Amino acid sequence: MNLFEKARILGNAGKWDSCGPKSCEVNVEEGLGGIYYAQSENKKCKIFKTLMENSCSFDCKYCSNSSSCKKSKAKYEPEEVASLFDYLKKAVGVEGLFLSSAISSDPDRVTEKMLEAVRIIRYKQNFKGYIHFKILPGTSYELIKQASELSNRMSINLETPNNSIMNELSSCKEYKTDILKRQAWISKMRLSSGQTTQMIINKLATDKDFLKMADWEYKNFKIKRMYYSAFKPIKGTPLENENPETLLRQNSLYNVDFLIRDYNFKLREFDGVMVDGMLPKEDPKLALAKANFEGAIDINQSAYEELIRVPGIGPKTAKRIIERIAKNEKIRKYEDLQKLGCWVERAKPFIEIEGKRQTSLVEF
Repeated sequence: MNLFEKARILGNAGKWDSCGPKSCEVNVEEGLGGIYYAQSENKKCKIFKTLMENSCSFDCKYCSNSSSCKKSKAKYEPEEVASLFDYLKKAVGVEGLFLSSAISSDPDRVTEKMLEAVRIIRYKQNFKGYIHFKILPGTSYELIKQASELSNRMSINLETPNNSIMNELSSCKEYKTDILKRQAWISKMRLSSGQTTQMIINKLATDKDFLKMADWEYKNFKIKRMYYSAFKPIKGTPLENENPETLLRQNSLYNVDFLIRDYNFKLREFDGVMVDGMLPKEDPKLALAKANFEGAIDINQSAYEELIRVPGIGPKTAKRIIERIAKNEKIRKYEDLQKLGCWVERAKPFIEIEGKRQTSLVEF
């Protein structure tokens, strides 16, 4: 099997790992996959995302690489990964590497191969750019430490919000020791871009289950991002006949995650808009505002914590409003708000300016 055929198989096999909620594949040339755009340090970064090998001894019911799933098998030698990466840098402007793998036997053996490939890229090719190293469940501390010295970002997939659901989906992964223990190790290592993780959104858990685990991860392991991946049935897996999860559910989880992580909302605030642990089928911030706003707030007399809860007003806009009021420059019309970055049509039902407000509150 030639190198580009391996790249096609292993690049496509790596697509299930998230490098961003809006990742989009770039068709570089016919037959070659694995080139993605990802957001890195406030800029778009074109990365090569691939597995080291796709033959797995694990039996995860959702995974195309699991031991029960028939597929074309392929694996790289470390020199092949490095050679292909060097080619993609020169040919298509790839700026980073996302290296993961299935686990054909011992996770340490596979990790050693991955490390060898990254060392060639770092030292022989003198590559100074972005490398995301995927830690495999059960990998030893020493190898994780070595990976941290070569990588900008590391991750290990959480997959589920608790041990009981993990046990339903896989008989090979021990949630606390294979995954959470490794996350704890990573959290203590120096990484310029920190660690991330990913959960598969499925019917076995509620939205609150996923969000509680994400909130715990942010507080305890200081992860940079939690990625949510809506379950998609894959032909040849035990779950191939299950219904896929909706992108609406995935995006609602991202929205709440963003409000908790960047807006400093508390998870308990969403209890009032959930039904049986599930978020409403509308923008969660809008649902929260409908449930909690007793009337419109005066935009010129409101604190930051009030403004941030208005749909259409984000942290930057709220700060700009506060700064403007502090200069004794009142907001007198909607156009003033728009210039400060407010999404006025969303905010109108919840605010008043100079004693005036939108008269139709059909949203309520």
